[in-house]
Amino acid sequence: MTKAEDRRTVLLDCLADHVLAHGLSASSLRPLAKAAGTSDRMLLYYFPDKGALIGAVLEVVAARMVVLLDARRAAGPLPYAELKRQLLAIVFADDLWPYMRLWLEMASLAALGDPVFRAVGEQLGRGFLAWGAAQLDSADETAREVEAAQLLVAIEGTLLLRSVGLGDVAARAV
Repeated sequence: MTKAEDRRTVLLDCLADHVLAHGLSASSLRPLAKAAGTSDRMLLYYFPDKGALIGAVLEVVAARMVVLLDARRAAGPLPYAELKRQLLAIVFADDLWPYMRLWLEMASLAALGDPVFRAVGEQLGRGFLAWGAAQLDSADETAREVEAAQLLVAIEGTLLLRSVGLGDVAARAV
């Protein structure tokens, strides 16, 4: 790696920490630069624009989340109901909650029409869908695809309900 690539990697790690702690709404260039111990102009030296910067930060966040999820991966394929139960415990764990909060914020921004967050959100959602499908013990491929989609919908619904203070309702539904 070159010195510039090393510095970019260090910046991205600092920025990912900031975004996980403070969310995307606190991610204008100046607060990001302050979190990384640099100037907003230096950030733009390493990234062509703010969209590319945020995209790169979200890639780091997604990679971290994959590591956390894979560490909790089931030992073998599970039936839908059992995988859903285990996965709900995983996504509500304290170390995963900042990622889930960020996911909800990205979904909100995507719903408002932001193309960067829509693209990143779709990529992450499809990745989670594949991650879940790989752990399902389903009758066949078609059933696995349906159950993986149901799993994604169930998890997303419970995350949304928890975020608006209805975690008790979500818990009763699953």
